[in-house]
Amino acid sequence: MTRIKVDVAIIGAGSAGMTAYRAAKAHTDSLVVIEGGVYGTTCARVGCMPSKLLISAADAAHTLTLAPSFGVMPGAIKVDGREVMARVRRERDRFVGFVVESVEAWPEEHRLRGKATFLSAHELLVGSSTIVEADRIVVATGSSPFVPEGWREALGDRLLVNDDVFEWTDLPSSVAVVGSGVIGLELAQALHRLGVTVRLYGRSRFIGPLSDPVVAAEATRIFSEEVPVSLGAKVTPSLTEDGRVLVVSENSEGVRSTETFDFLIAATGRKPNMLGIGLDKAGIGLDSYGLPIVDRATGQSTCPHIFVAGDANGMADILHEAADDGRIAGDNAGRYPNVRPRPRRAPLGIVFSNPQITMAGATFRQLTESVATFEVGEASFVDQGRSRVMLENHGVIRVYADSATGTFLGAEMVGPSAEHIGHLLSWSVQRRDTVQQMIDSPFYHPVVEEGVRTALRQIQRKLVIPPPPPESCLDCLPGA
Repeated sequence: MTRIKVDVAIIGAGSAGMTAYRAAKAHTDSLVVIEGGVYGTTCARVGCMPSKLLISAADAAHTLTLAPSFGVMPGAIKVDGREVMARVRRERDRFVGFVVESVEAWPEEHRLRGKATFLSAHELLVGSSTIVEADRIVVATGSSPFVPEGWREALGDRLLVNDDVFEWTDLPSSVAVVGSGVIGLELAQALHRLGVTVRLYGRSRFIGPLSDPVVAAEATRIFSEEVPVSLGAKVTPSLTEDGRVLVVSENSEGVRSTETFDFLIAATGRKPNMLGIGLDKAGIGLDSYGLPIVDRATGQSTCPHIFVAGDANGMADILHEAADDGRIAGDNAGRYPNVRPRPRRAPLGIVFSNPQITMAGATFRQLTESVATFEVGEASFVDQGRSRVMLENHGVIRVYADSATGTFLGAEMVGPSAEHIGHLLSWSVQRRDTVQQMIDSPFYHPVVEEGVRTALRQIQRKLVIPPPPPESCLDCLPGA
């Protein structure tokens, strides 16, 4: 049995693990990154980049279908599934290559291959023949697609998760997508626009991650008009005699329907990779879901020398959040015991559907579940000038502000240019801008952002904010 002693051991070489390594290395050169799978982040291999490659192809096809509305006649539209997937895989491999090159450029003594499990709070068994003894440990084991119990046994290779889609060499004829959240929506709409027969199934009555009932209802209406959907449905899949997927769905009224497909994609969420790593032997406190209790400001678990980062903490399956987690956890593991709490960035989520969805700052659900008193402003993009010019005039935005101070708190939106508008709004949340300060900022004409100003003006009319105190005693003089 080989024994290695280091200051810091990092389990996982994904987005969080890589940033944790760089942050910890600023404090010590006695460290090791342990990876039991392939190198390459979830984003590069099966997440952010591959899905956007598929969506870009779908957007190109959809743009051609809209061209006649502008008086432009593109002729016959043909989608070559093999060429679409060849480009997806080619560019995916290119992105993964960059990540692998980066990891393999680390010193060899900083890289260890094998599955890691805790033997104690300071010891890890890697594979079957190496024990790593570490003063501090960062757990960055990532997450995996969740598949409902029994589905793999029932469907065999006809069951796919989103990871599998990007290994296709051609587009299938038909697909059932189960799960109406971010992944399900993006995949279902993209495949539909590329000519695949699709049905999107969801337990929820709404499509997407939105919590504001007005925005969620509008998003559901928009997407349901394009993609065939079965919402509020319980799904039971099985195989037909000829090896196709039979999906039986039952809605809340007990109405059943059946449809057959070539494949079923389970887009039913992701689960942290925490099973089988011996958390009980580490002595880490767990929450009601069996996940480590983590201080997000420091990355520390209830064992102060063990840190948790990225998808492993089950908080946000988003790359920039995972990278922030890794940076905080790695830095504090490196400088331990001189741990420093770090402020978190304003929340920002984007769905690359068409129209896009964004959620910036506090969500409607978070505000209503808190004791906050807030006002709401709303604007539709149906008659918004620039949106109509581009034939993208659909969607709605709702913005939220503190009733007492006028401080901007957050927004939810479905509509054009949401990925860009979401950034602007999250920056305002982080700066703690007031609604008046945002209105006083420049808005060019004609731009989609004018719709944001409309919503802000509506909310400003609802606010009753006392005037600011005089800046100096000169303001108190008669006639000042």
